[in-house]
Formats: sequence, C-alpha cells, structure tokens
Amino acid sequence: MRLLQSVRCRLLVIFLVFATAVVYPQSLIHPYHGLKSHETLIIRDIELSSEKTVVSFSIENRIEGGNFCADKNIYLIDPEGAKLKLTKSAGIPQCPDYYKFKNIGEKLQFVLEFPPLKNGVKWIDIIEHCNENCFSFYGIVLDNALNRKIDEAVSLAEKGETIRSIEDYRNILSEISGKKNGIEGSIYSDIITLLVKTGKTAQAKEWYDKMILSKSPRLEMHIKNLNSRGIRF
Repeated sequence: MRLLQSVRCRLLVIFLVFATAVVYPQSLIHPYHGLKSHETLIIRDIELSSEKTVVSFSIENRIEGGNFCADKNIYLIDPEGAKLKLTKSAGIPQCPDYYKFKNIGEKLQFVLEFPPLKNGVKWIDIIEHCNENCFSFYGIVLDNALNRKIDEAVSLAEKGETIRSIEDYRNILSEISGKKNGIEGSIYSDIITLLVKTGKTAQAKEWYDKMILSKSPRLEMHIKNLNSRGIRF
C-alpha cells in the first residue's frame, strides 16, 4: 500500500509539472491594449504557440487615396525588453510597396508572424520601425481572464454605469499594481477620465498623482496622452 501511494504521488507530481508547463496553444480575440498609433488599426486576434506568434490585424481607410504597408522592421517586444523580429507577413505589401485603398471605409485585413514567446508572458508591445507613419501598440494583454475583466469595466462605462465601472477598474488595478503590467497606465488613465467626465475633479487629481508616482510601463506616454486630451493637474 505504501509503495502504491508513493507511485501515485510521483504520478501526481509529474502531472502537475506537465500541466503548469503547458501554456500553448492559446487564442486571444480582440485583446486589450494601452496606447496605439493608428486610430482605425485594430488587433483582431493573436494565436500563441510553441512554434510562433501570429497576430491578425484590420485597418479601415478614412481618407481619399489612402494607402498602407508594413515595414520589414516590425518587432514584438516582451516585458523584459527582448525583441522578436517579424518573420513573415500575409495580406499586406512590404514597404516601399503599398496597398492602395479603393474607397473610404474599405478595410484591409493582414497577418504578421513572429517567433514564439516565452511561456507565461502576460503582455507585449508591437512596434514598427520605419521613416514615417509607423504603427505601434503598447501593453497588449495576453491574459484572457484579465481581458474579460477589462471588457466588463468598459461595457459598464459604455452603459453609463460609471461608479460600477470605476470600481471594476480599481479592482483590476489592485490585481496588477506593482507587477509592471503593460496595461497599468491605461487603467489609471481610464479611471481618471471617467472621474473627470463625472465632475469628480478632486478624485481625478488624486488618481493622477498616484499614476505619476507609479512605475507603470510607458508612464510618460500615458501622461502625455491624458494631457493631449486636456486632462492635467
């Protein structure tokens, strides 16, 4: 009996190690992010596997004679600053070639492929290095549970349930605070923006001051973004 129990314990340990090691494959639909460069450029989904990272995009044309291309120098950057360079693209010309939109409102869908991420990465940036009109996404959330919580907070705000939305955002911030999560600055910004919209200026200033003292990734960019929208204290 003791031998049988020992075997069972070893099997349980092996199973737990295996279970915690397996993260891939993973799919994320419309993951949230902090800041981005192009208003109509969106991330449709991200597919994570042990072989590659595949990101699907969509962009809508808003101008007459608009065009779009993707530079070869596009990088996926993990929280530690490691850069994974674009390995393959589909549905989008590589600059200086470009796709010319046929009309205003037309949408172009394309896919970018990168090397695989390390297991357990919670967020990434995607940055294009080029001469002009480069695109970028900062603080893309790779945690489906966190994405669902943010989705609920956003939904409440859109329905006018501001108090509940702010409470949800505060809970999210408590969960990620101090972990240098790429979405942290955006959560601060959303709380401050909602407080300003509801006329709670004093509370908005308190959160603005907290944000300044935080060590959120890309903090200066988030503060600059708030300032550009007329929110400064």
